[in-house]
Amino acid sequence: MEKPEDSSIETWTESVVSNWLRSIGIKEAYIEKLHKEEVDGKILLELSEEFLKRETGMKSGPALLIIKKRDDLVHSQKAQKNKKPVHSHKQTTEKNDHGATAGDDDTITDIKEDIKDYLAVRKTKRDSKPRHFGKEGVDFIYVKNDVLLPESGVIDLINPCHEYKSFAIAAVLDRQKLQAKFMKEVLKFATGCMNIRTNGTIHFGIMDSREDRDGTKYAHGEIIGVPVEEKDMYTDALDYIEKSFKSDKELVRQCIHPPQFIQVVSSNSNVVHYVVEVDVEPSVSIVRNKVFSVRLPNFNVESNKVQLEKETIYRRVGSKTEPVDDLNEFYQQVRFRDTRREEAERSHTFTVPKLCQDLGKKLIMLMTSGKKIMDKDKWHILVTNRFQVKDLQCIDFLLNMNIFCVFDFDPDSMVSGLCHKYKKHHAVNLHFLQNYKIPSSMSIRDFESHLHLFDQTGWIFCNGRSDFKGNEPSCDEKTWVKTKRTLLKDCVSMICKDILPKGTFQVIFLLTSPVDTPFLNTFYEFVTDMQGHEDIICLAESEANFMKWQAFALQSCDMETVNNYSVVGMTISHINATLQSVQPVSTRATKRLPIYVKGECCLDPCEEEMRRSLEILSVNHCEETSPEFADSEQDKIEQQFYHGGKITWLNLWLADQKYVGEVIQRDAFHDVSKFVKDSPKWGLDQAPISCINIYHHPGSGGSTVARQVLWNNRKDFRSAVVNPSYPAPVIADDAIWLREYEEKDPQKCLPVLLLFEDCDQEYLYDVKNELEVAVNTKKIARGTLCFIMLCCQRCHNPEKMCKEAPLQNVAVTHKLSKQEKMKFSAKRQKLEKQFQPEFILTFVLMSEEFEGNKIAAYVKKFVTHLLQGIDHASVVTQLVRYVALLNTYVHNSFISRSHCEEVLALSIYVDRFRQHAFETSLSDQAKLVLIHLRDEKTHIECIRIIHPLVAKEILQQLLDDKQQQSDLALELLNNEALFEHRFGKYDYMKFLRDLFMRRCKIIKGDKHDSLFSPLIEHVADKECPDKAIELLKEAYKRFDKDAFFAQQLARLNYRHERFEEAEHWAEIAATKMPKNSYILDTRGQVYRWWFTAKCKAMDGVKKTPENTVDAVKTALKAIECFKACEEAAIADNETMNNAGFFGVVEVGCSLLKLISSLHVFSNRNDSKCVRYLQTDFVPDEIEKPWEQFHIEIKNLRSIMRKALEWISEDLSYFQTDLVPDDEKTFERTILNPRHWLVSKSSVYGQYFCNASRCDVQSHASLTPLMKQMMIYHHGGGNITTIFSHLTDQKDSEPVSHRLERIISFYPSNPKSANMPQGDIVNYIASHFALSCVSSQSSKLAAFQELQKLSLHFPKDRQRCLSNALFLHVLLWWPEEHDTEEEKEHKYETVLSAVEQLQRNYDKKLKDIPPRKKRIYTHFFLSNGVGFQKFVHKSKVEQITKHPSVSEKRLKWLSGEVWKMPEMSKLLRRVTGWTEDERVYLEGPKTGFRIQALNTSSVPHSNENVTFYLGFTLRGPVAYNITVRT
Repeated sequence: MEKPEDSSIETWTESVVSNWLRSIGIKEAYIEKLHKEEVDGKILLELSEEFLKRETGMKSGPALLIIKKRDDLVHSQKAQKNKKPVHSHKQTTEKNDHGATAGDDDTITDIKEDIKDYLAVRKTKRDSKPRHFGKEGVDFIYVKNDVLLPESGVIDLINPCHEYKSFAIAAVLDRQKLQAKFMKEVLKFATGCMNIRTNGTIHFGIMDSREDRDGTKYAHGEIIGVPVEEKDMYTDALDYIEKSFKSDKELVRQCIHPPQFIQVVSSNSNVVHYVVEVDVEPSVSIVRNKVFSVRLPNFNVESNKVQLEKETIYRRVGSKTEPVDDLNEFYQQVRFRDTRREEAERSHTFTVPKLCQDLGKKLIMLMTSGKKIMDKDKWHILVTNRFQVKDLQCIDFLLNMNIFCVFDFDPDSMVSGLCHKYKKHHAVNLHFLQNYKIPSSMSIRDFESHLHLFDQTGWIFCNGRSDFKGNEPSCDEKTWVKTKRTLLKDCVSMICKDILPKGTFQVIFLLTSPVDTPFLNTFYEFVTDMQGHEDIICLAESEANFMKWQAFALQSCDMETVNNYSVVGMTISHINATLQSVQPVSTRATKRLPIYVKGECCLDPCEEEMRRSLEILSVNHCEETSPEFADSEQDKIEQQFYHGGKITWLNLWLADQKYVGEVIQRDAFHDVSKFVKDSPKWGLDQAPISCINIYHHPGSGGSTVARQVLWNNRKDFRSAVVNPSYPAPVIADDAIWLREYEEKDPQKCLPVLLLFEDCDQEYLYDVKNELEVAVNTKKIARGTLCFIMLCCQRCHNPEKMCKEAPLQNVAVTHKLSKQEKMKFSAKRQKLEKQFQPEFILTFVLMSEEFEGNKIAAYVKKFVTHLLQGIDHASVVTQLVRYVALLNTYVHNSFISRSHCEEVLALSIYVDRFRQHAFETSLSDQAKLVLIHLRDEKTHIECIRIIHPLVAKEILQQLLDDKQQQSDLALELLNNEALFEHRFGKYDYMKFLRDLFMRRCKIIKGDKHDSLFSPLIEHVADKECPDKAIELLKEAYKRFDKDAFFAQQLARLNYRHERFEEAEHWAEIAATKMPKNSYILDTRGQVYRWWFTAKCKAMDGVKKTPENTVDAVKTALKAIECFKACEEAAIADNETMNNAGFFGVVEVGCSLLKLISSLHVFSNRNDSKCVRYLQTDFVPDEIEKPWEQFHIEIKNLRSIMRKALEWISEDLSYFQTDLVPDDEKTFERTILNPRHWLVSKSSVYGQYFCNASRCDVQSHASLTPLMKQMMIYHHGGGNITTIFSHLTDQKDSEPVSHRLERIISFYPSNPKSANMPQGDIVNYIASHFALSCVSSQSSKLAAFQELQKLSLHFPKDRQRCLSNALFLHVLLWWPEEHDTEEEKEHKYETVLSAVEQLQRNYDKKLKDIPPRKKRIYTHFFLSNGVGFQKFVHKSKVEQITKHPSVSEKRLKWLSGEVWKMPEMSKLLRRVTGWTEDERVYLEGPKTGFRIQALNTSSVPHSNENVTFYLGFTLRGPVAYNITVRT
């Protein structure tokens, strides 16, 4: 077996190293420790004795053995390889300080020079400067392995000479030996300096020769350091002065300064070492006429005590200290040496001052990145320690900056430091380092929201917080390193690598107090994670503080870099004044808000910053902008807007102040302004929340109009832009706060104008609902306008939306009015004098009106001209293609600039050139079509094409014949640089996902509803379905095999009749999300479409039991899948998905059609098909072929009936006029589900009773089941289809005839017929429906008879159907002529039913907000008796006909319908009262609470009221609640 020694150490694995360690006798515990540390051969070669002792806890003996044996092995392998003998090299003995005995010298391994060369592969060592002579060492640091200048002799007597001692061995000796060795070197050196009259410093812990230790080659003057356990050992050693000098002891004491201990820092070691330095300063006033002789201490091993050597006079000769040979001559030169010293001291006193550095200019250059003004969107990170009291008065420059977070090392900062002062002016979030540890389940975006990172300044207490009641004390440096350094590292890493892209922020180290290790570690972490120093600035007033900082910084950066990015010597007050002169905000201005009594109040910035869900527009907005900033940026801001950028408040302010030209006010602006001005007109019918909608074509300036409205009304209303990333309850809370801020009376406040931009309708409903609840809770008086919701929505048919509600909606289109054309033409002429047309392209397009073919031709011509000569192969052009693809298909999409830089492979190391480097990397064409945007919250820059039409045209023209859109999309999907880039990842991933997944929806402003994303539909239609499928497959892989991508693949495949593939993907999706009803619906749809295709394939072919087996099997599989969908939907409390029930019925009807078409069942007069479906009968022809299906087919009637009943119940509970707008909607939206239910119920009944035959038969000959099926066939199978006869009267046959026919199928004496509960419900409902159209019909039962029949409903209300309870309420509602006793009895009966109805409703609604599933009102209370005391909703709607559903809904919600005179004639108002904002009906002795349909209409005080009564499956509801006068 080959021994480890036979192979090169470099090739050894961890196991081989372990085996070798065993072979040399190392303990197993140490071997296991090294194995865990993954020590292989390469690492073994670099090991030092120090590392082994520190990291493994190994004793000195085995550590020394490992190093010795390793070096011996390296030596032997090297020697064998070179085929030459090994030559020994003795260690240098000259100036050896490694101990008092020769035995100590032997502990250093004798390794051959060639082996040492092999091992000593090190980085180039950097030069370093020593501590300033005479300065304290506490604020100074050395970096390990840096090199000082060589030892020096006498220079000019004032500049010190230097002598180095490694002192490595002596430093670990006991106290007596160490002090003797230390003082021997100090006194020898000091005597030499004093006798020559020169200043000098002796350094212990600096290599004094080119020695090798631990297998490492050291340079002369290299900083190593020595361990110092007790500093007093060195200080007390100076007591040898009294023993070693016979005379002049006091003078010697004055010349030799106490030892200074300078810490040695190392990036890869936590062991603290020091360089011990002793300064010698022989001032002429002390040493005049003196010659010093000394007896040096020396430890004698034999006697084990310190002995003094003979008295000797020393002098400095060059870089050495040597005894004086010629004493006579030396004494004769004493006076000469004194004179030289005196002259040197005198000349040193009058040194020429240093040239004054322009620190102010340097500071400005660093803070502005070379610009005239600081970037107002740039984030700053502040690292600071304890502030001086005087400095706290000069922090205005900090208050005017965007501070992302502060790393504060002052534990008292919250009590008396910077945080205490800062939080008086800005809101802060107080954190500790551990708060920045992100949970594994949380995304970066969620983590940012959780800590409010971009909302308020994050204040991170890095070393405890003294006022905190929890367990967060400050700690000493060693404890901090052990407990908090890792937390600091993680915190800095997260900020630099996941939250803020490089170039968007600047780190400022403010050295206001002496710096310590934790503070310095922060610099190291930032330099490491930011990959350089260029965005890090150091500001220090004290040079001493800076020197320690500088010494530490030199570990990571060179001297020039550190000095270039540091400003040393400016006080905080000077920094404050200097930086305020270049900040975009001239003063710390206070924003002002309008108040109810027409004055103004000041807005506390802390309060404002805590309400980040609103961007509050103040009366004096932007007035704090400095004139310098306005002058320097005005052209850029104006050009950015007219080139296609979003309008900013600064645009409007600059226009108001005449810095730039006016912004055109379109006609829509005046329309919206009028709506806003007219809104706050008091009246009892005034709703507390008014809604105004601006519908606009994409890119037509709708957002500009909306913001102009806010700007021009900021003095009359409190105005704000809503940030839709916050949930509705937060928006409502902040809006209420804004309304009532600094107002005395909540009843007397200005309305708040809230701007919502491109928010989902559902979100707007949520906010409105929350605001209504808040207004009601505050008990604001009725008729008071509190909020105006200005909703700016992208839309492809704004004119149509405007016509639907002309008093609420305003359209902004590309088409210009005559007046607008004149304005645009004049403005265009002015701008073209100021800018090139291509740099104001969006405005040029606007002035051309975007008119159909005209603008299409204009854009095409422009893009063609623009792209001439473009390099199609360049990476910039590829980037433009990517952006064009996203902008064409994903609304409001963009790519962050850091993503672009990643694609362009830019490495920009100096921030001041960052923007320049990015822009110069773009081609001329890219510069014209790409516009730079900034995220309003994070200030992170992003890129998009100036207009969607331009993006679409660029995409078409940049794709050559060889490349199609699917190829480009696939390329984008697989671009690793974009996909894996960390910054802006959330937005990019969302846009990329939307590119493949988001369907078009009219309700969201799209032109049409689509089945797939526009890109997928384009590829499937214009290229080929195969490419669309392959594209989705790649997206499925890219997005971690997301179940929803598998669902889309299933849908796309079955739409193109690739059913095996569709089945495969549907099963994958269902396996991944087995409880998602929408995915289970898709699985059912696969089989439904497959079944339909199989039926279609049999058209024109005689259908037999044999050739229909496959189709029947597929249909039953579809029904099975839809049933699973039903179960999942019922179990899901968050949604109400009825797709499975619809699917069961549709497939069931199609299957019944197929069954009835078989020859064996084709005779219509034969009841064989019905017998097969309803009994045990099985025709011989199908018995064998369909053997596996019989049970399932015979269960079909029951399965379909349950589905129909579920749908009916859902429709009887809830309104259906809300179009679902969730991405998870099922395959097709049933536009009129009530009509669908009538149709399918009829088909269902037809197949199970042979309707054509039953219609001609006597009713007496029909079985009860056949009668039931005939009732279904004629539209009486459930309460929804029965009442649908009242709304659907287009049939030529009178409704009364249809209802009479339905009633005719019931027993003539229903009370004795023992009918099931469901049949009783349908029977009674049919009579109610008939009474609405023919109150004199002979088939209409007496009202009292129906009351008696209702007594057959179960006494236990929990067993009653909801429809039964609903009818029970109608039947037993008291009448005017009833006695008090009868009324009370009826109210008790009704109340018991209503209580159960409420419980059933709560269960049916699940956890869905009521506004999303609005209750359906079937009847209203009228003035008659019996049937006549109820009016069906269809009759009310005949009075309130409106041209559109949305306008009708608006009239109902606003309450306008109740003002119509016809209503008061048709309906009966009842009386009651309100108490604690609850409505009660007058009449019953016990309180009969009535639910208010519109809670905002309930008076806040206890009032007598009147209202209309509606009847729902929740119970009676109150409409139009009015206080009775």
